[in-house]
Amino acid sequence: MYFDGYGYHGTSFEQTYRCYPASFIDKPQLENGDKIIMPPSALDRLASLHIDYPMLFELRNAATERISHCGVLEFIAEEGMIYMPYWMMENLLLQEGDIVRVKNVTLPKGTYVKLQPHTKDFLDISNPKAILETTLRNFSCLTTGDSIMVAYNNKKYYIDIIESKPSHAITIIETDCEVDFAPPLDYKEPERPVASIPSTKAPSEGEAAPVEEPKFNPFTGSGRRLDGKPLKYQPPPVSTTKDKQVAVSGGGVPPPSTGSSSQSSSRQLQGKLVFGSNANRSAEPQKQKEVAKESKQEQDPKKDEPKFQAFTGKKYSLKG
Repeated sequence: MYFDGYGYHGTSFEQTYRCYPASFIDKPQLENGDKIIMPPSALDRLASLHIDYPMLFELRNAATERISHCGVLEFIAEEGMIYMPYWMMENLLLQEGDIVRVKNVTLPKGTYVKLQPHTKDFLDISNPKAILETTLRNFSCLTTGDSIMVAYNNKKYYIDIIESKPSHAITIIETDCEVDFAPPLDYKEPERPVASIPSTKAPSEGEAAPVEEPKFNPFTGSGRRLDGKPLKYQPPPVSTTKDKQVAVSGGGVPPPSTGSSSQSSSRQLQGKLVFGSNANRSAEPQKQKEVAKESKQEQDPKKDEPKFQAFTGKKYSLKG
């Protein structure tokens, strides 16, 4: 069965055929690659021409001006017919029995290709890179704008070829080609949580100021002598954070009151250290002299105590 345009022209191979899917010839393995099945007459003509190997062909749908590229697997089809993968017919917008023009071409070796999966399910595969490498071994060339099919685990994944270098159509046979992935078509970027801005406003009157927890102070105990004598040095007890009162309001230090001066004097009589209090600076020198006298009177009875003397007992003779 022959059609208009059937025949060979010049030194290149160019032929028109009716196309059918691979299921018509019981060759399901065609779906896993980009190779077609041609009639034996095409092999006779190609053998007489000085063409480059591997054999690569351009497929053109004249009705829709769609172009793709493919290789050839076998020459066992009926005359005037070719069989191709169904996904390739979808790329060319071909139906069963439509006419397609086949022409032999030479394509450069690819150096870069960018792929875009249709769904993000392809990225959920445990090792998508290994699956893709295994699948592309059945392909001889790639064309920008085509959608190839990758079958894995009884599921079909479609991947768009959105960019290829150095040409829009490349061969991937015996070449080192860099592969890049674009986000899937159904991929949505996760919404970034809005960072809460810390409020710099002062706490309102109804809100109580946070209470500071007392810090841990090691070695706060008192020392004792083994011989029972009183200590010559009394370590001052460590004051807590409640004793540290610093006035910040108004940008200055408030004037000391009579209550604060009495509290500071009582603390000094007890031998405590007070931090952040200005009552000591405003106290009169007479009060300081009285405190010094009282401290000396407390130390005087300690001086009158007898000192400890060793071996002060009497001696006795065993003879009597």
